[in-house]
Amino acid sequence: MKKIAICPGTFDPITNGHIDLVKRGLRIFDEVIIAITTAAKKQPLFTIDERLELIKGAVKGLKSVRVESFDGLLVNYVRSKKGVAVIRGLRAVSDFEYELQMALMNRRLDLNIEAVFMMPSEEYSFLTSTIVKEIASFGGSVKGLVPEVVEKALKEKFRG
Repeated sequence: MKKIAICPGTFDPITNGHIDLVKRGLRIFDEVIIAITTAAKKQPLFTIDERLELIKGAVKGLKSVRVESFDGLLVNYVRSKKGVAVIRGLRAVSDFEYELQMALMNRRLDLNIEAVFMMPSEEYSFLTSTIVKEIASFGGSVKGLVPEVVEKALKEKFRG
């Protein structure tokens, strides 16, 4: 049976830290679906369609990776994709409390879906989409922090 993992998030924008998690997830799972949530509570810089295109460009060439968007409960989405796990990154202790709460609630909703927590590579341990957007908004370089396609999109977004 194919083992599918879901890597959910807003990915506004996707960073090299996210890509690192996906690549390492592929060592464990047969397929990883990057699932972009509409996250109505957040006000994203990029639209869902823009994020879909940016992520597809960023993972082009990675076999066994799909990029989709979803709305609603994560466990329902995971079930609909016949997923067995949710991949989440933990950068610091501050991430752990929130991620633990979410994992326990997801387990309560569906015992068959596992949470897999992965530590980022050291070079990405500080990296967040929020930090990337802030740097880019002030004209700073985000080279090496995000895929090239995202770097270009950020320059265009903040130029206008």
